[in-house]
Amino acid sequence: MIERFQVSRATIKRYLKQRRETGNVQPRPIPGRPNIKGKALQTELARQLEAHPAATLADHCHIWETEHSMQVSSATMSRAIRAVGWGRT
Repeated sequence: MIERFQVSRATIKRYLKQRRETGNVQPRPIPGRPNIKGKALQTELARQLEAHPAATLADHCHIWETEHSMQVSSATMSRAIRAVGWGRT
């Protein structure tokens, strides 16, 4: 069975213009500031979690701020812990 998708005329024009200008229609990078906290958390958080396995989420935020001089909300810390794939055993 062949699936059919509808694509607007504006999208086709945008793709053709992008192909003329860049030679491809690959997605462009999302604009905005670089994610400084996220990159730091990805590289350093696993070490902190192993060193303090019984710490609460609030404790991890405080430890991070103390060690890295970077304030992180509990929501950001929670997402970072989930992204690292860490779980209590």
